[in-house]
Amino acid sequence: MRRMGSVWRKERWWTLGGVVVACAGAALIARNTIEARRAAFETDARIVHRLLSQQAVQHDAILDTLALLQPMAGTADPRPPELRLPALYPHILDVQRRQRDQAWPDPALTAAETRSRASGRPAMAPAADGSAERYRLVMAAEPGSYALTLAVRGMVPWAEWPMDPATSAVRVSLGWSGNRIDLQAGAADMGAPNTGWRFVFSKPLDIASQPFEVIAEQRLGWTQLPWGPMAAWVAAVAALLMLLAQLQRQRTARQRAEELLRLGQVARLNTLGELAAGMAHELNQPLTAVLANTQAAQRLLNDDPADLDTARNAMAQAAAQARRAADVVGRLRAVVEQPRQPDAALAQGAVDLADALRRALHLLEPECQRRNLLPRIEAAETVRVQADPVAVDQIVHNLLLNALQAMDTVPAPQRALSLKVHARGAFGALQVADRGPGLPPEVLRRVFEPFYSTREGGLGLGLPLCETLAQGMGGSLLAANRSDGGAVFTLSLPLSPAP
Repeated sequence: MRRMGSVWRKERWWTLGGVVVACAGAALIARNTIEARRAAFETDARIVHRLLSQQAVQHDAILDTLALLQPMAGTADPRPPELRLPALYPHILDVQRRQRDQAWPDPALTAAETRSRASGRPAMAPAADGSAERYRLVMAAEPGSYALTLAVRGMVPWAEWPMDPATSAVRVSLGWSGNRIDLQAGAADMGAPNTGWRFVFSKPLDIASQPFEVIAEQRLGWTQLPWGPMAAWVAAVAALLMLLAQLQRQRTARQRAEELLRLGQVARLNTLGELAAGMAHELNQPLTAVLANTQAAQRLLNDDPADLDTARNAMAQAAAQARRAADVVGRLRAVVEQPRQPDAALAQGAVDLADALRRALHLLEPECQRRNLLPRIEAAETVRVQADPVAVDQIVHNLLLNALQAMDTVPAPQRALSLKVHARGAFGALQVADRGPGLPPEVLRRVFEPFYSTREGGLGLGLPLCETLAQGMGGSLLAANRSDGGAVFTLSLPLSPAP
């Protein structure tokens, strides 16, 4: 069983498409934000790396300069120049000098000087107390060698630092020999390892004498996504979707109204034909009686002597039949309006009965919704009949409307409309079965009789017209009662020849 509801299916597709567009747009906004944050992070990390590399290069330059300088005698400050360095560079905690005939007090400095003499550049040694917060840099030279004790955190040029260390979420560290010193704490909570997005930058300083590795990392959590713009985008898509859905509903309603108008015009023309046939049937008997009575009265008046009493009785009967004919004409004129020009006749062709059902259900969808009813159609195969498409649409529309109106007296939970399309021999059959009160025996016998209607104000020409149209296309229209309650109408039309 397939549930019919073309507009409902369209609205579901519109909703699904809107959800996809909204999610895709929100994801794109989030992605652009993440990429922008990543680009800013990498830019700041590269600036940090450059600044720290410059500081390290400056340390080598200081040692090279010390190796060339001699103590300045006769000046106001007779101290050796290296003793003035801590005042100029606060992160230089101490300066040591070893004369040629002296030895370093720490074996680590001796080993560093040996490496420096071999490489021709300064060499690192750990701090005397083993603290990771400080390190020593030794330069081998003649006649004396120098060693600087440097504070790791003090080598940061905060004046040129690209981030605010108090508020920045980026953690910046220097790593060497298994140690890691945080220069900038960044976010206190870097987040769970598998949540959000993690940016990492790691690169050694651009100087071989001080093998520090600059490490920068940042965690971007879900709460830091641009939920405001994302929500605004989703709201905009939802508003646009509602607007498009409203326009689509208006367009569908306009098309439904135009189709109903066209179908009504065709039905009116066919009804006029049925009216003409009914009028001929209704007027034939009284007019025949009028003719017979007037002819009899004429003969009686021509007799000698004339039989005036019998002639008067015949004329009275003729007048009564004339009034009966006038009543028929008056009753028909009360329901007939000025017809509109018919559309061009449609040639018969192959008509898909399931498609005809869908078209009729589309036109009657407001009626189904008003009755809280969802029709069901069973079409296991494609059944094409040789018929006039407009006539088939009119028959199916009339049958469905009658079925819906028949269930108005039934409680809503008990209402059901079952539609079935199948092939039966050389004919294609369409069944319309409702759960209404059914057809009493006296109604079932006269259901296709012109001018017979059980509905107040009904003309009684709908079903007779449908039967006439079906017979005109070589088919039939039958009515019966369902064994489990309700009525069933079966339209049979010749199958279309296979292409």
